[in-house]
Amino acid sequence: MTDKKQNAVKDVFENASEYAKHYDPSQFFDKIKEFGKKAGSKVVFAALLLFYAVKSENMPLKEKGYILGALGYFILPFDLIPDFIPIVGYGDDFAVLFATVRMISAYIDPQVINDAKFRLTEWFGEVNDADLEQVLKILS
Repeated sequence: MTDKKQNAVKDVFENASEYAKHYDPSQFFDKIKEFGKKAGSKVVFAALLLFYAVKSENMPLKEKGYILGALGYFILPFDLIPDFIPIVGYGDDFAVLFATVRMISAYIDPQVINDAKFRLTEWFGEVNDADLEQVLKILS
């Protein structure tokens, strides 16, 4: 992971409550609708896992704070690496989302995975699990 991505992850975890203020479910879906294809299925899948995981009754409050911080960071248009920069613009977002998924992986149940895959398929059409392997690996 590059220094910028590591710094983004550290910043989001240290300031989760500040980033969480930017989280709004409708803005989350607007962001995915607008940039989902550019960000790619891995980024969207990780974001959807967090979106559904935060609603889980099994998720501890502290972890919910980290999730909301990560989703707030994802929504912000101007973060460490601006999203409008082709390809690399979502690198920091993915690093933050991926690190958060890893942190809360013990609380992600099969229903959360199924809900995220279902929504991803609705938006992207049929998605091959191999495309999501990097995210799914940390859930095993």
